[in-house]
Order: sequence, then structure tokens, then C-alpha cells
Amino acid sequence: MIARLMRCIEISKPGGPEVLVPAERPTPVPKANEILVKVAAAGVNRPDVLQRLGRYPVPPDASDLPGLEIAGEVFALGGSAKKFKIGDQVCALVSGGGYAEYCVAPEAQALPVPKGLSPVEAASLPETCFTVWSNVYDRGRLAPGETLLVQGGSSGIGVTAIQMAKAMGNRVFATAGSEEKCAACVRLGAERAINYRTQDFFEEIKAATGGKGVDVILDMVGGDYVPKELKCLADDGRLVFIAFLRGPKTELDINELMRRRLTMTGSTLRPRPVEFKGAIAKILREKVWPLIEAGRIKPEIYKTFPLAQASEAHKLMESSLHIGKIVLTL
Repeated sequence: MIARLMRCIEISKPGGPEVLVPAERPTPVPKANEILVKVAAAGVNRPDVLQRLGRYPVPPDASDLPGLEIAGEVFALGGSAKKFKIGDQVCALVSGGGYAEYCVAPEAQALPVPKGLSPVEAASLPETCFTVWSNVYDRGRLAPGETLLVQGGSSGIGVTAIQMAKAMGNRVFATAGSEEKCAACVRLGAERAINYRTQDFFEEIKAATGGKGVDVILDMVGGDYVPKELKCLADDGRLVFIAFLRGPKTELDINELMRRRLTMTGSTLRPRPVEFKGAIAKILREKVWPLIEAGRIKPEIYKTFPLAQASEAHKLMESSLHIGKIVLTL
């Protein structure tokens, strides 16, 4: 029996963490190609914070509830959903609605919970794994033997990018804002972690690569970092943006781009169609899930909060004190 109403967390108005309030909503009904998941855990991500602040519009037809990744039990199937059966344990990338007892997900964007992982660990995977693969490997074209610099290596995205690239055989460097965070990046597989508060990442990267620079930079900082990042790139290097914590605008030396054949690109995942995300899910199942099940990529959970304490989870996210993922539990 599916309950008519479910517990959830609403954004009562744009603002601080206090605007996240417990509420009741009708339990969603899956469309033909969707599954209904009884949520056991939901990941907390920086886009959730931006949505709460009113800076990240909800795509058409998506739930206005926050939450972009979930794990739990398949509870009901849409009319044409055949990939899973009721009772299966899954994790899924969703376009919203994760902060709730029940959430619908396109079956193409759902994956089985990797063997040996808890629901909390599984809920930390979809947003980061989809984002890293789409940007580092699809857009950034990181190839075997190439080098990667991860800006913000201790973030949820960062810890996944470090581990995934390391497991794929790439040399990985990272930046972080404290010695503790740098140590965590090295523990997770970074060859060197640079404390951006006390070290010049340009000088450190040039020294570590014999003056060549790195082939790909995954950047969530933007702003005044960009000119220095371009100098950090090797010839034919690629700079990939997934956020801009220091602002969306920068100065650009077009001559350097032309002379050294550099590429700048970036993407946002949430508004992309189901077919696009489903294609990434297939690649993750083939290439990344075996690495997770073999223990070569491990979820890095910093802290969990009950669903009703979502505002506390957001306070922690905005403090940037965490290393890895923050997860809500039900």
C-alpha cells in the first residue's frame, strides 16, 4: 500500500537554511517510464543550496522539492518501466523531489545499489558520478595517461573525481582549503594536494609536471582563478567548468587560447533530457560500478542528518567544513 501523503522538506521562500520546512505532500505517481522509490537516503548538494537561495530555477515538470539524488527501494512501476522490479534496491539521479519519503525517477537514470554499499553510501553516488563522468571524460576528454587537476578536491564532486580518475589510471592533483582537507585528497588518490590558502597552485602544478602543466582542470571556482588556470594547462589542455563559486565573469587572454590550442567548456546536468542522462547511467554501470564494487572508488560520507534536520545539513554545506558528502536519512 502506498500512503496518500508523504513527509517532505519544502522551500518555504528563498532564503537561508531556516526556510527549509517539514511538510506533507501527496505521494507522487510514476509516469510510464518512471519508478517510484521509497527513499532511504538523499544526498545534499551545492545546487540544493542554490535552489533554496532562489538562484537555480527548477526545470519544467520537475518537482519543486529539493534533492537531486536518492537511494531506496523500488515501490511502484510506471506502465512501461521494465528495467527494475518492485523491491529492488536502487540509487537514482533525479531532477528534484529527493527530500521526501517517496520520489519518482526515470528508470533510465536509476542504477542498482552497488554490492556491499548501504543506502546512505549509495545516495551519495548519482549526482557526483554523473557529473564527473559527463564533464571530466565526455567534455574534458581525459584520456589514459593524462593528468587532471581537481579544484575543490575535498567537496563531494572533488572526492569522486579524484578517486575515479585515479582508478582509471590518471595522475591526479587537487586543491583544498586546509591541511586536513589536503591530507584527505592524498588519502583518496591525489598525487599532490595544494592548500590554496598558503600555496600558489600554478607554481605547484608546474613544478609537479616538469613545467608541462595538466591536461584537464575540473573547476568549480571560476572568477579570478581562470587566468591562472589557463597557465596551468598543458598545450591542447581543457578547462571544464561545473560551477563558479568566485563568480561567473573573468578576464580572458584569447591569444593564449589560440597559441596553445586550449579549450574551455562546461555544463549543467539538471536540465539535460532523460535520454542524455540515461546514456551516462549505462556508461557508469559498465565502467564505474565495477570499480565501486571492487572498493577502488569508495563513498566518502562526512555526516548524516535526519530528513527533518535538512536545514542543519545546509548550514554544514555552506560552512564548507565538510570533506565528502552530506546525506539525509529517512
